Amino acid sequence: STEIPSYVTKCPSNGLCSRLPPDCMTCNTNYSCVYGKPATFDCKVKPHVHCVDENNQEQENFTVNMTCQFCWQLPTTDYVCTNSTNCMTVSCPRQRYNATCTVRDHIHCLGNRVFPKMLYCNWTGGYKWSTALALSITLGGFGADRFYLGQWREGLGKLFSFGGLGIWTLIDVLLIGVGYVGPADGSLYI
Repeated sequence: STEIPSYVTKCPSNGLCSRLPPDCMTCNTNYSCVYGKPATFDCKVKPHVHCVDENNQEQENFTVNMTCQFCWQLPTTDYVCTNSTNCMTVSCPRQRYNATCTVRDHIHCLGNRVFPKMLYCNWTGGYKWSTALALSITLGGFGADRFYLGQWREGLGKLFSFGGLGIWTLIDVLLIGVGYVGPADGSLYI
């Protein structure tokens, strides 16, 4: 009896060949592709994988269109990374950790689909969201919310314009409430 490879469980049967996950096919490297530009790659399905073309005819050889770039150069939305368990929450803002990232199944790219990456730790400088929001509601016209968050230029602007005659104050209440405005040092709220 022949043993079925483990990748077969990830490969949908009788689907379009061009929509198969990368684990289900083998593609030839296109050395003439220009970085960042669309490119066509000649691919072949792996053994035990069955797929069809647009006319519902079974095929083994097909082409895949993708952008010519390595997996580690993809936007952060196209891969998932492991989270750190030893990051300090209150520390230097530029602390990093080693993560292992894996490209999502529906994304095609060149090179290894699992790669190491140095990512910044999520950190906090000790600023509380509830305090920033309370200051924005009560003393926002005097710039207290912006001074608290370390944004002293904006705080001075609000102080001397009486909160932009109230308009800037209302906008800041909304922006701090949804978390769009945060601490000036780039840290996260507690």
